[in-house]
Amino acid sequence: MLVKRLASRLHYGWIIAALTFLTMLTASGMRSTPGVLIVPLQQQFGWDRGAISLSVSINLVLFGLSGPFAAAVMQRVGIRKVMVAALLLVGLAAALTTVMQSLWQLYLLWGVLVGMATGCLTSVLAAVVTNRWFVKRRGLVLGILTATNATGQLIFLPLLASLVVTQGWRAAALVTTAAALIVAPLVALLMRDKPRDVGLRPYGAEPNDEEATGAAGNPFAAAIGGLIKGLRSRDFWFLAGSFFICGATTNGLIGTHLIPAAMDDGIPEVTAASMLALIGVFDLIGTTCSGWLSDRMDNRWLLCWYYGLRGLSLLLLPFALGTSYLTLGLFIVFYGLDWVATVPPTTRLTADIFGKENVGIVFGWIFAAHQFGAATAAYTAGVARTLLGTYQQTFLAAGLLCLLASGLVIRIGKSARKPSKALSAGVAAPDVAGVS
Repeated sequence: MLVKRLASRLHYGWIIAALTFLTMLTASGMRSTPGVLIVPLQQQFGWDRGAISLSVSINLVLFGLSGPFAAAVMQRVGIRKVMVAALLLVGLAAALTTVMQSLWQLYLLWGVLVGMATGCLTSVLAAVVTNRWFVKRRGLVLGILTATNATGQLIFLPLLASLVVTQGWRAAALVTTAAALIVAPLVALLMRDKPRDVGLRPYGAEPNDEEATGAAGNPFAAAIGGLIKGLRSRDFWFLAGSFFICGATTNGLIGTHLIPAAMDDGIPEVTAASMLALIGVFDLIGTTCSGWLSDRMDNRWLLCWYYGLRGLSLLLLPFALGTSYLTLGLFIVFYGLDWVATVPPTTRLTADIFGKENVGIVFGWIFAAHQFGAATAAYTAGVARTLLGTYQQTFLAAGLLCLLASGLVIRIGKSARKPSKALSAGVAAPDVAGVS
């Protein structure tokens, strides 16, 4: 009854988008938690930053690897069931973290379980939802959903950092548990898999448009088939390679180590967390605009500019941390504007190259490369800090990698503008979103 009333007042796709935004927002807050826990865990248990960073690396790898399989499972069992199960698993794992005593428990709970669960609530989920529920405004909606990474930082990081300082790190973990358990019932009550479940067509669909359908085949086979399809394409390697660098220079490096690096330079933890949250403010603007621009401009050039500006800002960071807040403010603005602004154009290029019906799983594998990059940077930056006593060399190397990515994306072929054929016969094609 409630669903029918909501659907009668506005297109239910907007309710679905709001639920997805709330879910991804919660997942983003959970993913940002390790950044404020590194120093407290080091102080309480005596674990070095390299060892703690390994748990973040495990989290990021599984976060990425679960994406393409989650996309395939969503086609088979439905979006709502996957979302609810993932939220409950995250809540359980975060709660159990408060009673851990050994490093292997950190790896299992925050690395394996939280990594796998949040991997189901990421950009792949946004791609599924936007493709199923929207024809018009797809790029804008995808940009807004992608911006949850920034909004989650903005909401959660200052709160979590304050809790760590005043109540201890376990209080911060319990807040993430509470957030997951609050959102899960809302998703169970209001989420729907397809527009026809509420008697509607996708938003902006014409009468003769066909609604996307789920795959009937084996989800594992569909996910592997998408990988094989991608590996045969040179453009897949360019997209995956550039997204590897994207992950290394966002979630892996800055998302994990900016707060400890700022504390090394005498900046209080709450202030450092607020800096990362402020990056999220500018990213919310940048990523939303990026979604709008991805419908209107050559996405290769958008990515070229994004990676170039990010590289220059990272080259500035080591000097900004040791100087004035004005210089640090310049870094926050320029870096923040393209924190995850790369996602909408990368998704659009993937859809144009591999076809809208294939983009969920193929983009899932490209996103897995993103998370491999993030995991590599999270671990190596922690080890480098342990060995060298500073993050300076790591930040400079990350800036140069971004300039390399800026050159890679320009080489993506002109075929990126023409949809390719579906996956080869016998492999179920997912119905997840590119931006058309």
